[in-house]
Amino acid sequence: MTTELEYADYRDKLKCSFEQIEDCFDDYMKDALRNLSNQGVEDYLSGASLVCMIGRGWEPVSIYLEEMPQMAQRVGEPILEIVSKHVWDMSRSPNGKAIPPFMQCLPEASRRLGTLEQMQNFFDILFKMLDTTTTSVHGHHKTHSSQGFLVLLNQIPYLLSQLSLEGLKNWIEYGVRNYNNNPERQKDYFSLQSADSKAMLQRERHGTLYMDNERKLDMYMRSMWQAEEYFVPYSLGFDELRKPQPYYDELGMRVPDVYDDLDGVRGINRYRITLAHMAAHKRWTERQVADNLSPFQRIAVEAFEDSRVEQLILREYPGLRKYFLALHPTPIEGDCDNEKESCVRHRLAMVSRAILDENHGYQNPNILEFVGKFWDALKDSESSTKEMLGIAISFTARTRLQSDQLPKVYFDNTEIDYRDDNRHMWVFIEENDEPEDDTSQPQSSETIEPDGLPPRHYHEWDYNTSSYKPDWVTLYESLHAPGNASDIDKILEKHAALAKYLKRILDLLKPQYYVRQRYQEEGSELDLDVAIRSLIDLKSGSQPDPRINMSHRHDGRDFAVLLLMDLSASLHDIPDGCTQSILELSREAVTLLGWSIEQLGDKFAIAGFHSDTRHNVRYHHLKGFSEHWDDSVKARLAAIEAGFSTRMGAAVRHASHYLEGQKADKKLLLILTDGEPADIDVTDEKLLIEDTHKAVDELSSKGIYTHCISLDKKADEYIQDIFGKSGYTVIDNVEKLPEKLPLLFANLTA
Repeated sequence: MTTELEYADYRDKLKCSFEQIEDCFDDYMKDALRNLSNQGVEDYLSGASLVCMIGRGWEPVSIYLEEMPQMAQRVGEPILEIVSKHVWDMSRSPNGKAIPPFMQCLPEASRRLGTLEQMQNFFDILFKMLDTTTTSVHGHHKTHSSQGFLVLLNQIPYLLSQLSLEGLKNWIEYGVRNYNNNPERQKDYFSLQSADSKAMLQRERHGTLYMDNERKLDMYMRSMWQAEEYFVPYSLGFDELRKPQPYYDELGMRVPDVYDDLDGVRGINRYRITLAHMAAHKRWTERQVADNLSPFQRIAVEAFEDSRVEQLILREYPGLRKYFLALHPTPIEGDCDNEKESCVRHRLAMVSRAILDENHGYQNPNILEFVGKFWDALKDSESSTKEMLGIAISFTARTRLQSDQLPKVYFDNTEIDYRDDNRHMWVFIEENDEPEDDTSQPQSSETIEPDGLPPRHYHEWDYNTSSYKPDWVTLYESLHAPGNASDIDKILEKHAALAKYLKRILDLLKPQYYVRQRYQEEGSELDLDVAIRSLIDLKSGSQPDPRINMSHRHDGRDFAVLLLMDLSASLHDIPDGCTQSILELSREAVTLLGWSIEQLGDKFAIAGFHSDTRHNVRYHHLKGFSEHWDDSVKARLAAIEAGFSTRMGAAVRHASHYLEGQKADKKLLLILTDGEPADIDVTDEKLLIEDTHKAVDELSSKGIYTHCISLDKKADEYIQDIFGKSGYTVIDNVEKLPEKLPLLFANLTA
């Protein structure tokens, strides 16, 4: 229980001396301590102190102290600082009189809108209107307050009960656009007195508002799905480019703030169908590894899995079929022109419709075959997400067209808006590749066995036809089996003198310059400019900036480097005059390079590859970006073996897949090889050289720099055709590789 002494401590933190708040302060604090975290209480008192300093009397402070704890508990504690700053900004404008009604409308707005994101959108609408309608006097520096803002605030509770946030935005923008230069008519519009104000309100008043039906939807989830869910509404009017879709994550189920009636389905039933679809995913969908699936394959898996969970819904609640049929679009066969646009979405929408509607009437044999495979999978069981993945990959391979790569995508009758975006279905193994949002089936990347990854398919460039062969190469990746980590430690001992020399060079590469960081509350020295401004603010009665210190840090490197090792059979060769094989020398060189980069702290990964025809390219992970140079990495490197051929283009494209996921200013792919690209199923020697050149160009367009270290004495015959004039280094004396590889890296990243 909080004592009177502790209340006194809190009172000392509230920099405000109005007598009217003294009698109620203990009650304010009881409410704050019940609803806020310790940091929230600090922000609450700090925000109230700022509101007190505006010089507008005790009423705004009282409203803030009374209402903000429950608002913060409802939409999140950042609202405490957001509101106090808005009040402070308004107090420094001609619109200070609007502060009390602004504060009074916020509790109802937070109840209606429900999330911090929606409140931010609400503030954006209000203050855009305020800025536009606050007028300046011609020839003077004076400004006049907004005539419509004050009356608008008085109408906010009613408007939010009638309109979605998008509707409110449109209604306000109409009034600003038409009456910005007529203050009296502006006041009539925003006070709902004029005829066009009421007509515009009627035009924007449509649909079923989520906030009016929250309780009904909660009861629906409890009774029909035995689930307690937290709903998070979003507005469709604030992201014109990327229309948001429903989805669920650890914060709850995201749903639109309004649904219009559509195709005979009432808005409330659209909400129910959307929630049923997400609830079915939570019950029946299992997460799948996404790393080795192309975007087309993932879209196909999602379409088949969406259809599967809907059929499982209909087994329990067959009466919902009429709603699914009404809301699912009906793509028309033959509408998409394969020569001018990508028809991937159109094909999948046809499959989805054919599964749902037995009277679909489609004649395409591929559509009919895979609908049959879908029903075979569900005949006697619930099937599984993994089985849908297999069917979807087969469908993609069977129906793939060159035109699927076209930038223009056919969208008509393909958007199924009650379905969520399926982010919950996927898990990514490589760190920083994509976010993991699902909480229903938590899975850390460490628990996933990379050997279980499905194959990844890559296109290959055919210079004869100047076109790609789609899904031509099949690549399998795995975590390399471990060996003896002590073998790598022996290599470092063998090259101790070289390591010492390298360390001196690496010390020069480490960041040497200091960067000043200003505006710090705690720092190594006083920032005089800010301190003087804060002192002036304090003397003039304004809130001083407490960030009067500064500190220094080293200016850092920001590299992400992936070393790709050619592990083809020719590495077993022992060059003339050498006592070690190329494989042994490569292992020593990579050991010194890995040790060197660990000293610098750059993001660094190692992988190896070899191939046995286009159907079997092997990609071995030796070190991931998120791993340190430890015994696990050393053990994998110690165990590397050479075999088969060198189909380099697919390996380069797959390495790019991981480099793209790294957040770094500069990204570098190093390729260590002893020969030209080749494979046993290719008779045209130029084919794989041209394909690798094309892959290098693809990486360059993504901002990834590629450099090849070749150990082939004949490399001059072809290497410039692949990597250009400056994108390669040829090392004729292979015995010098352990020394030259780290030095080359140092030069490339200096």
